[in-house]
Amino acid sequence: MIRRSERTCEPAGGARLTVALLGSLRVSVAGAPVKVTPDRLRTVLAVLALSAGDAVPVGQLVEAVWGEEQPANGRRALQVYVTRLRGVIGAAAIRTTPDGYALETEPDNVDALRFVRLLDEAAGSPDQATERARLVEALALWRGVPFADVKSAWLAEVPSTRLVEHYLSSVERLIDVDLSSGRTDDLVAQLRDLTARHPLRERFWGQLMRALWYTGRQADALEAYRSLYRLLADELGVEPGIDIQTLHRQILTDDAPAAGSRPSSPSVAIPRQLPADVAAFVGRDHELADLDRVPDAKTVVITAIDGMAGIGKTALAVHAAHRLASRFPDGQLFIDLHGYTQGVAPVDPGDALERMLRAVGVSGEQIPRHLDERAALFRSSLAGRAMVIVLDNAASEAQVAPLLPGSPGCLVLVTSRLRLTGLSQSHTLSLDTLSQADAVALFARTVGVERLAGEASALVAEAVDLCGRLPLAIRIAAARLRSRPAWRVVHLIERLREFEQRLAELAAGQGSVGAALDLSYRQLALDEQRAYRRLGLHSGTDIDVYAAAALTGTTPVRARRLLDVLLDAHLLQEPAPGRYRFHDLIRAHAAHAAATTDPEVDRRAAMDGLFDYYGRTATTAMDTLYPFESDRRPRLPPPDTLGPPLSEQREAAAWLDVELANLLATARHAVAHSRPGHVQHLSATLHRHLRTRARYTDANTLHDQALAAAQATGDRAGQVAALAELGDIHRRQGRHKQATADFERALEIARATGNHYGEVDALNGLGWVQRRLGRYEEATSRFEQALEITLATGDHSGQVDALTGLGDSCWARGLHAEACQRFEHALAVARASGNRIGQLDALSTLGHMYLQQGQHARATDNFNQTLAIARVTGHRNAELRAILGLGRIHQLHGRHERAIKSYERVLDLSRENGDRHWQFEAAQSLGRLHESAGQPSQALAAHQQALDLANELGHPDEQARAHDGLARAHRALDQYQRAMRHWQQALDILSDLSIEHTDDESVDAPTIRARLAGLRQVNPA
Repeated sequence: MIRRSERTCEPAGGARLTVALLGSLRVSVAGAPVKVTPDRLRTVLAVLALSAGDAVPVGQLVEAVWGEEQPANGRRALQVYVTRLRGVIGAAAIRTTPDGYALETEPDNVDALRFVRLLDEAAGSPDQATERARLVEALALWRGVPFADVKSAWLAEVPSTRLVEHYLSSVERLIDVDLSSGRTDDLVAQLRDLTARHPLRERFWGQLMRALWYTGRQADALEAYRSLYRLLADELGVEPGIDIQTLHRQILTDDAPAAGSRPSSPSVAIPRQLPADVAAFVGRDHELADLDRVPDAKTVVITAIDGMAGIGKTALAVHAAHRLASRFPDGQLFIDLHGYTQGVAPVDPGDALERMLRAVGVSGEQIPRHLDERAALFRSSLAGRAMVIVLDNAASEAQVAPLLPGSPGCLVLVTSRLRLTGLSQSHTLSLDTLSQADAVALFARTVGVERLAGEASALVAEAVDLCGRLPLAIRIAAARLRSRPAWRVVHLIERLREFEQRLAELAAGQGSVGAALDLSYRQLALDEQRAYRRLGLHSGTDIDVYAAAALTGTTPVRARRLLDVLLDAHLLQEPAPGRYRFHDLIRAHAAHAAATTDPEVDRRAAMDGLFDYYGRTATTAMDTLYPFESDRRPRLPPPDTLGPPLSEQREAAAWLDVELANLLATARHAVAHSRPGHVQHLSATLHRHLRTRARYTDANTLHDQALAAAQATGDRAGQVAALAELGDIHRRQGRHKQATADFERALEIARATGNHYGEVDALNGLGWVQRRLGRYEEATSRFEQALEITLATGDHSGQVDALTGLGDSCWARGLHAEACQRFEHALAVARASGNRIGQLDALSTLGHMYLQQGQHARATDNFNQTLAIARVTGHRNAELRAILGLGRIHQLHGRHERAIKSYERVLDLSRENGDRHWQFEAAQSLGRLHESAGQPSQALAAHQQALDLANELGHPDEQARAHDGLARAHRALDQYQRAMRHWQQALDILSDLSIEHTDDESVDAPTIRARLAGLRQVNPA
């Protein structure tokens, strides 16, 4: 890890220590060279120098020095070498920290760190002159392969490789700068040497070709390409990349770039994301001329294109981007922000930034979690790059603002139905309908000029006027004429005139689009019209062939043919293979056609067919994915039509994930149209999956709807199921009072009706609520009652839950042996019954128990098993628990960077889920990590966050743990009175709970009492 410290640090006495790593190791103290001879001593110094000013954990140093042959007592052996190194470079030059050692020198006194800093400054330079100066200064530090005479596999594997890549990339960038500014002297000789030393690095070859070409040596440039082609074919069996091939074609035609233009940079990702240009694009000459005046690489140019739906905003943006692409050689980005897509939420700016960062070459693990950090990284990634960025279908300025570059050289085209006047320094283009000439030209190109031969120009002009000169309406009407060879324009006009009054009424709105859609719809065969209307009833975002078959009352084969007809008529889209959806305007038209054409009884029958299909298929998928609960699930009669293949768990999980939005949408539709049975069925069927995927908000809504439906119909079994499901979700959200009320009501009804499954679920749920509230005796009683019922009824799923609860309660009370026995029993029952979720709970909990007992190998094995199952099943909670456990093991072994990544991953995922319990665990763990790293201020902030979460949750044991963390941090900051107050609060909580130990092995009453006594001795006040 190459880091730069923000601290000011020099050894005591002011003796300046410098370390050179870029080549052979060189050391000087106060300007005098110092020899560091033993190999391992040199390794210790090199590793410390890479983090100048910052602490390096003992574990990392031991790994770097000894590799896989670590001594039995690595810490003691390392102390010996540190002592010897202090004797060479000065005792004050190495600072001991709670977890490791730090080299007391400024980062700029280490050539590798100064090298990286200069490269960062070059990347963020405001102009090429400054960038070049920083690059030249950085490259002057390079003396050869880093750590050339330091024997360490660890240094050679990561830091050295990274520094060499930085070096080669900076050489490439400097050559790019020189090529773009006309500095071609000596470049050919330099590049011939570089291609000889790095023959498979294509960018050097491309630069050599450019240098030869720019100096008039076209034949030599082409020969360089042939040499590269042969080399890649012989060595790798591949052809040169697209950038080199494009350059080759330019050289062949001698299509030299404009003077002063900057060559592209093949060493970084060059995205080409623009959709295909509109084949029949016409008009917009004024707007295109305006866009053509975009200044080159002088500023960030933002053009906001607004106008009504169907006006051609996207077509103009894409067409203009294609025209201007050659002036922005570093690529093009395109993203649909779904600001006005019916049934699809606008894209979150953070998600949009993640997609664009990946497109420009940033790996997933480098992408930060917060919006502001992502935006900053995006601006940094685009610094010095010239790109076209199309942000299509934006909802607001707030959605767009984080997605804008910050340095010169980029063109951003934003389309929206709103005028985005709030974007700073933006240029606005408001689109009106096409002029008649342009509208006629668009119509002619879409139909085909030859098809209009002999047609009166006045009739064509009337046809486009009847379409309101709206591009979308013109294209649809012209496509219809083209698909009807027997028609003449007059036939088209006759049909358009039937809706002339409607066109007149909606000329300023969407009427022209509606008229064109009416025309396209009326040309369909009767069964195709019916299918179009039926699809308009669907309330989800998209639909597959099987759902379409259920909705239209036909077979999947017939449904596919109908879908293809609608697709060909431009009334339907296929954004992904096998997934169909309407454009938002066409969806509204299809729904209106259904409402005004079909009787209510027909529409109801169609939706009943869809409800039945979704209900049966959801049950099939859940039976495949969660077979251990199949006997608890409500059943429907066998399906009348074929469904998708869902016999494999992978297929079932994929179907549920893809269709979940549609299933929830049909539940909402069922509520609005008095179909209580469908809502109750989906609630009972999908609960496990919604819980597994941590879709708590969706689950709350669905179960609330199911409860209301069951109460309205007097369905007491349905009430029990919905109440237990609501209680389960509420307790996972930390809403314990509401969860208790849900479970108690479910228990009351279940006992009154002899509903054993419902009784077990309610008892287990109440047990977990009491467990979280620290009422261990009550929790144990509830779990034991549930276990007794499951043993009598053969309810294996409920038995696993009860055993897991009992094990957890035993552990909380310090009964560790009994707890392990309970969890091992739960694991055995879960495995025997195929209950993978139960296995996850038992495995992950046992992992944490082994961890607390110091059995790290067994804990690691359990956590890895948990992760493997959790990632296959999509069980988010188990994944979080396993990642947290692995983070703790990393921490205990001194792998702090990996531990931080683990904890931050848990924090990110739990925030996405809204799961405050796991947010607490992540914050508490980060606090402990900062504490062990000697960072009490950061530890204080993390533990305060943990305490706030524990207070929100109302979890007393977690409150005690957070108070203990705050006390430790205050003690490290010499704030003894505050430390004492927090420890006393922790002790009071444990006393109220009548327990001596918490889930955290480091937080127990005896230890806290001892710490309080110790503080009172040194600080009696």
